[in-house]
Amino acid sequence: MKRILVAGCAFGVVLAISAACFFFWPASIEEIQATHAQPTGSALVAKGEYLTKAADCAACHTAPGGQPFAGGRAFRLPFGTIYSSNITPDRGTGIGRWSDAEFVRAVHRGIGKNGEDLYPAFPYTAYALLSTDDVLAIRAYLSTVRPVSLRNTDNTLVFPFNQRYSLRAWKLLFVPTRPWEPSAAHDAAWNRGAYLAEALVHCGECHTPRNLMFATKSGRKYAGTVVDGWKAYNITSDKETGIGAWSDAEIEQYLSSGHAPAHGSAGGGMAEAIDLSLRHLSSEDIAALTRYLRTVPAQRSELAAPVVRDPGTLNGATAWSPGADHDESAGFQVFASACASCHGWDGNGQQTDNAGLRGSRSVNDPAGANVIRAVLEGIRIGSLGGHNTMPPFADAYSDEEIAAVSNYLIAHFGGKRGNVTAAQVRASRD
Repeated sequence: MKRILVAGCAFGVVLAISAACFFFWPASIEEIQATHAQPTGSALVAKGEYLTKAADCAACHTAPGGQPFAGGRAFRLPFGTIYSSNITPDRGTGIGRWSDAEFVRAVHRGIGKNGEDLYPAFPYTAYALLSTDDVLAIRAYLSTVRPVSLRNTDNTLVFPFNQRYSLRAWKLLFVPTRPWEPSAAHDAAWNRGAYLAEALVHCGECHTPRNLMFATKSGRKYAGTVVDGWKAYNITSDKETGIGAWSDAEIEQYLSSGHAPAHGSAGGGMAEAIDLSLRHLSSEDIAALTRYLRTVPAQRSELAAPVVRDPGTLNGATAWSPGADHDESAGFQVFASACASCHGWDGNGQQTDNAGLRGSRSVNDPAGANVIRAVLEGIRIGSLGGHNTMPPFADAYSDEEIAAVSNYLIAHFGGKRGNVTAAQVRASRD
């Protein structure tokens, strides 16, 4: 019995020491070197600028109204708030003193300059798949942006989420250990699209549901989820709730401009991703991304209701007339006074195609989540011809009026009964 007790104690000591080493041993750092294929000088910086835009770095590392890449954007979570960091080349508060090896380690492994584990609001679960050459190119470009002296805002997380060491166990479960590798079963275009979607553009970070540990669910890849109150819709090949019924040209147009005829326009985080990232990609990369998305196995999503592109409520409607679908409801009145001049009563848009609502998933969703957000927050997507902008109406209308116009949009353009309430609108303001 005594031997068993001694053995058990010894095992416990070994286990405790092993756990302490795992969680608290200083993080290692590896020597890194670019391949011979890596360009140098201005060509390297140009490559890095393209990759930085593709990776959408500015979206997360720029606070609303703040300086580019200076950090400070808040990510509000159920257990507190995380703030993005300053990645300008400022030597005091940015990454100006970081070595190339430290930068690569942060992107691939989620480890900061001082060995601290970084929170996965920084999508290193996807960036771990990036090639070292691409990470070094991004580093080269960031070294040329204007340095901004701005101290990083402290995160406000509750225990135990404020204990960074616990992330080591999380990473062991969810962070890839090797860079992305091309598939011999597919051609170069498909492989390029896979690299873009899985690593650089990191589509899954927004379009894949998360599990109880806030990691993406591998079995529900790209099936759609809710991000910051917006529905990030299903982008699998499912024909009814995904993009399986879209043509290649429609997908490519949507990714590069934020709009596709008979499918509506992007809003929320997707509009931001298109504005700051996707619209800057080459036509070849957009085509490759489309090629890959076409092959993602279909997943049915409960987030998206079936889309009705030509509901009976639009019969007889023209740009300037609602046709037979005319009433005196509050929603009708709000749409007539504030919306019709841009969107048109027929849902095809007036001054710009981006204002078209016909076929949009948002107005086909009885819950109206994205409609509420669009009305409250507005939408902005850049283009070569200027910005396509819908102003926010949060201050112009009451919760009751926004609920009413949301339900009218769903009824008129989607042919469905909307379920939006003033309480939902009020909650969305918070």
